[in-house]
Amino acid sequence: MGVLKLGGFTHFIPSAVIKGMLSAIGVLLIAKQVPLLIGYDKPDFWTNELFNLLTFTHGFSKVKSFYEALTPGAMVIAAGSFFMMWAWQKWAAKKVSFLPSSFVVVVLGSLLALLLNNSIPYLQLQPAQYVQLPASITDEIRFPNFSALLSDAKIWRYAVVICFVASLETLLSIEAIDKLDPYNRLTPQNRELMAQGAGNMLSGLVGGLPITAVIVRSSANAEAGARSRMSAILHGVWLLLAVLLMVPLINNIPYTVLAVILIRTGYNLAKPSMIKAVYKQGREQFLPFIFTIVAILFTDLLIGVLIGMVYAVYFIIKHTYRAGFTMQHLHHNGLHEIHIELASNVSFLNKKKLLETLDGIPEYAELTINGGSSVYIDQDVLEIIQSFKPKAHKKHIALHLINIPEVGTIELH
Repeated sequence: MGVLKLGGFTHFIPSAVIKGMLSAIGVLLIAKQVPLLIGYDKPDFWTNELFNLLTFTHGFSKVKSFYEALTPGAMVIAAGSFFMMWAWQKWAAKKVSFLPSSFVVVVLGSLLALLLNNSIPYLQLQPAQYVQLPASITDEIRFPNFSALLSDAKIWRYAVVICFVASLETLLSIEAIDKLDPYNRLTPQNRELMAQGAGNMLSGLVGGLPITAVIVRSSANAEAGARSRMSAILHGVWLLLAVLLMVPLINNIPYTVLAVILIRTGYNLAKPSMIKAVYKQGREQFLPFIFTIVAILFTDLLIGVLIGMVYAVYFIIKHTYRAGFTMQHLHHNGLHEIHIELASNVSFLNKKKLLETLDGIPEYAELTINGGSSVYIDQDVLEIIQSFKPKAHKKHIALHLINIPEVGTIELH
């Protein structure tokens, strides 16, 4: 796809849809971290536990199970981590700019958890509330069974689906991160696709998951002060060294500390100030923005973006329909003069409005249609003007055409 130069199509996605995608990801990111903040380590918090608690399903039994799942230690560490992040940003970030606040919070939050575990048993975290990486990452390598390529057609079908879905997510993510880049640079999209394809082949050969660009990591990278593509390369290097050499240290990081960092990242993606700014741009920007957010929250990223695009296209069609031409009425010496000025682009979407306008021209009027400012006039529109000539003659309308090409019309007998 990169070699065929197919990566640039995302530039046609409206800005309001991209901003809606960013905000929806921010909301989802925050929502998924809330259970970890309170120490809830089960997968059904939003869909089952909290819903049943609010609706009193099964009586008060859910209240007890919900209370038992809460961990005071996780909430204390989360509160401490929030405070440390705020304090670092307020007093130390500018003085010690080479240390990202996320790194500081991870270190101090992990030390706080260690202190609570050793000094206050009531606030001790459970093993499941810590990051859990395998002791040896090399033991997780799984080589493919290449013989299945010729015996199972589903492998090829799923590979193509993953290719398009992952590539689209990458292109949407880099379109979004370009908007967050303080240097206003543009990512070479086709090069990104070629790199992703090469990376996915190498990842698949050792049993790895498909690789995509993800706005969360990219946003966190930008927040940490990254300025060049070397930061993304080093990101991979640090991850590799971490899983090879620092697994015991990483396994001492509580999930609740990571949740604090991701909540801040989610907030930065869905800032109220950004939502307010889009609102001030008018309903043509705000409604596709909101539609995209709601659609992503109730479906998924790709379907939500598609719904947002459809709604944005509706506004484009609506304005194109209205903006095909302008009309001016003049009265000179008892004569009704009408001037129609065609827009720079007049498409088939303007047919209905032009037909109705010409049909409403009164008898004995003088009509001038000027296409001098038009770069493109659709064939259908030219045929409408051409077909109006005999009608104008019958209504005694003096018709003047300026820079309107002559076209042949098809008459049905």
